[in-house]
Amino acid sequence: MMLKLTALIAPLFLSASVLSQGDRVLEAGDDDCKNLDVDFIILEGDATILAIEDDIRADLAKVGVNVNLRALPKDDFNAAMVSGDFNLAFSETWGPPYDPHSYATSWSSPDEAYYAALKGLPAPNTQAVLDQKIADTLLVEDETARGESWSEILNILHDQATEIPFSGKSIPAVINTRLSGYQKGHQQFDYPIHTLRVISGSKDIKLSPGAQTGLFTGVGRLDPHSYRPNEFFSNNWVYEGLVEYGPDGTILPSLATSWSVEDVTGGKQKYTFNLRQGVKFHDDADWDCSVAKLNLDHVFAAPLTTADWHGWYGLPAKLESWSCPSAYVLEMMSSDSYYPLLQELSYIRPLRMLSPNMFVGGASSDPLTQNSCPTGWESATLGDVTVTCAGVTGIAGTGRWKWVSTVMDSTDEYAETVDFTRFTDHWDAYGGSDGVDNVQLVHYATQADVKAALDSGALDAVIGDGVLDPSDVKGYKAQTADFTVSMTEPLQNRIVVFNTAKSPTNILKNRKIMIHAVDKAAIIQKELAGLDEPVDSLFSKSAPYCHVDLTPKWDYDFEKATLLNCVDEDGKNAVPAGALIAIAVCGAAVAALATFVGYMRYKEIQGKPIFTPLMQTEPDTKNGGVHDL
Repeated sequence: MMLKLTALIAPLFLSASVLSQGDRVLEAGDDDCKNLDVDFIILEGDATILAIEDDIRADLAKVGVNVNLRALPKDDFNAAMVSGDFNLAFSETWGPPYDPHSYATSWSSPDEAYYAALKGLPAPNTQAVLDQKIADTLLVEDETARGESWSEILNILHDQATEIPFSGKSIPAVINTRLSGYQKGHQQFDYPIHTLRVISGSKDIKLSPGAQTGLFTGVGRLDPHSYRPNEFFSNNWVYEGLVEYGPDGTILPSLATSWSVEDVTGGKQKYTFNLRQGVKFHDDADWDCSVAKLNLDHVFAAPLTTADWHGWYGLPAKLESWSCPSAYVLEMMSSDSYYPLLQELSYIRPLRMLSPNMFVGGASSDPLTQNSCPTGWESATLGDVTVTCAGVTGIAGTGRWKWVSTVMDSTDEYAETVDFTRFTDHWDAYGGSDGVDNVQLVHYATQADVKAALDSGALDAVIGDGVLDPSDVKGYKAQTADFTVSMTEPLQNRIVVFNTAKSPTNILKNRKIMIHAVDKAAIIQKELAGLDEPVDSLFSKSAPYCHVDLTPKWDYDFEKATLLNCVDEDGKNAVPAGALIAIAVCGAAVAALATFVGYMRYKEIQGKPIFTPLMQTEPDTKNGGVHDL
């Protein structure tokens, strides 16, 4: 019996082994499967992303997808995204406090990758329909209904395979053990260095922070009401808002100590903020409601609330008015019940509070003719209203750190150092003697230079992503005598965005081929030292309303990717007959094996011998005869 089954099964598994050789599947049918050519754009200068792209490109090549890499400078990268001149674009979700609502809202803004990428969505859930569903969801007051709405939106995107979800990104901090007490931030560029305590040595520290460009190159203009080249982390140190984003999405008091919400006629809502008293700006100016109103008047001047400026998130369009009933009470009126309003007031930009002395024209500054927007923006017009950008005259907020100086390199291309000092008059200033007094941010040309400075003691800390090679971060975890390493939970997801409106990624099946072809776990282990985690959805499961079970899972499945690439558009199999026979034989082998295992199990349960010999016998010493084996 055993010999007969072996003779039957052996050739079947031989056929199965021929079907799969290493990473190649259906090699005999490669000529009959499609070859796809795609453009992959990434931001130049990011060594980690370049390394990841290289591995993705190699994986896609195995299923007949030829990748044309275009590593572009920032301006060219943005231009390609806006115009839709790409098939794949490496990107990231924004993480807290922006995901999912503000990130999804931004898809209707022309300067975001998804604006062009979603133009190819088919009916019934076209891009316009999806945008409307997102807008409607932001007005849903009932928590359960709101969760159901987000689930519908996430399922629409998932069903259309709009991106390759790659990995969950955590933010590292590597700190010399002469310092202690660091508490991890709650968003990507939240570096709460005021929590550091000095165990030994100087109370002045040197830090290399993670920037929007990876390695630190400067803090930009450091004005509160605009964007790049300002850095999130430094603006967050210098300027504060009415509220602050806290752990697990809590909204904490900042320049407002408390607030209330009241429904008013017409579906509107009135927010009343009680402002913190006794607060000083870095230039000794006083904080009160008149200063809050001045900042609001400038940031939300009507021409600046469009999608070209601050309209990338919902708040500018929802605020109808603001006023000061008294010196320390601020009232805001929203046009409807916009649920993320408080969360969006916690954003690092564009609404943080600037000293009235730093507006052109001072406390009497005109928000139309002397607006605080950067002079490089020139002007903005909406209807018959025009804003003229005058910039600001200096840097002064109410934050924990006061800007001191910036030293540029000889070519004026990057900052060699930027210095900050602790603001001792902060309303929540630390009173202990072991706090950090001064912080110097230091530029290094390469990740290797950063590591050398850490190892030599010239640098006290690295906080943020992209500053150290991931393998070095992993190495520092083992050096517990000299360094402490902390990692946030995964805050945001790395993704590869598909352009659904450009061939060949305009075809759903082609997008699925590429999703299943990428071995995320292997790439993460190789290029990110295992610090990230593979993901199978657009948003982190920890983001509000995003803990949704989306199926099928967008995970690595090389066989599925290969077979998808060998199916005609009409659904017929394009795999040649020989390969189909091999597939059928492989299936027969599995069936035969299952039958054989079942047979053996049956014999075992019956207490009978499993095998019966064809010719061999053995003496039966008990009965004086012979029996079958």
